[in-house]
Amino acid sequence: MVGGKSSGERVFNITNVAFMLILMFATIYPFWYAVASSLNGGVDLQRGPVFLWPREFTWASWRTVLSDPGLIQATWITVSRTVIVTAVSILYTAMFAYAFSRPYLRGRKWVMAVGFTSMYFSGGLIPSFMLINWLGLYDNYWVYIIPSLFGGFWNVIVLNANYKTIPDSLFESAKMDGASEFIVFFRIVLPLSKPVLAALSVFSAVSIWNDYGTTLYFTQSNHLQTLQYLILKLLQTSTAIEQLASTAQLSNASVFALLSKSQGEGLVTSQTLQLSSMVIASIPMIVMYPFAQRFFLKGVLIGSVKE
Repeated sequence: MVGGKSSGERVFNITNVAFMLILMFATIYPFWYAVASSLNGGVDLQRGPVFLWPREFTWASWRTVLSDPGLIQATWITVSRTVIVTAVSILYTAMFAYAFSRPYLRGRKWVMAVGFTSMYFSGGLIPSFMLINWLGLYDNYWVYIIPSLFGGFWNVIVLNANYKTIPDSLFESAKMDGASEFIVFFRIVLPLSKPVLAALSVFSAVSIWNDYGTTLYFTQSNHLQTLQYLILKLLQTSTAIEQLASTAQLSNASVFALLSKSQGEGLVTSQTLQLSSMVIASIPMIVMYPFAQRFFLKGVLIGSVKE
């Protein structure tokens, strides 16, 4: 149709917009539901779910969670671990990928074989535990840092594709001026790789922030617990109490009353504590995403188009 859109294009646009709105709602609403429920009174929430806005607005659950000294310590462990591992692992992985991208690297095929094998096979939990224990990292803060300093061979592949888009003439001119490999890497390669490095940094930070397996398997001290592991314990404890309370309700009224009291009364209950803990733990990553969003498209597509 000249001078306008055809009926098929209009139908496609309407369908596309409707689908994206449904997808956006399905993505955002669960988080909003958790926020609204965590800001609602505990006893009132037991009468029925809230859908759009708290019926009985209160900050009681949030204040209870934020006043927990264990949560503050767990947050510090998680934040420090995320910052250190993300920064150092991205730097080390970028350096490894640069060396791997050079055609004159000796043993390149052997490194490639080992790297691809590590993507599909691992030693498993028991050998990993034995290695961590032998290195003296068990129940040590450094167990969060040292084993995670290499970002994985998948990141090497992504960075390698990015490095191949840099013209060889830049490397040749720098070498003719007497630049070493370190100067080439830090003054040429890194500045030209900011988008892909930013994208990989966000992915790595989210993965490290959400990890609780390291705490579960390789630590036992309370002061080394991460935020996600603390929330996992809270969820498991609350579920166990609820199951025990439902059993005691049929057999022992006094035990049931005691368990019900332990779950919370009034504005704060175990359910609101769970929801507020999950929301608070998600806020840092949600805040970080908009600032890194502009790097995603360019970082992911680097190397996919040939001129």
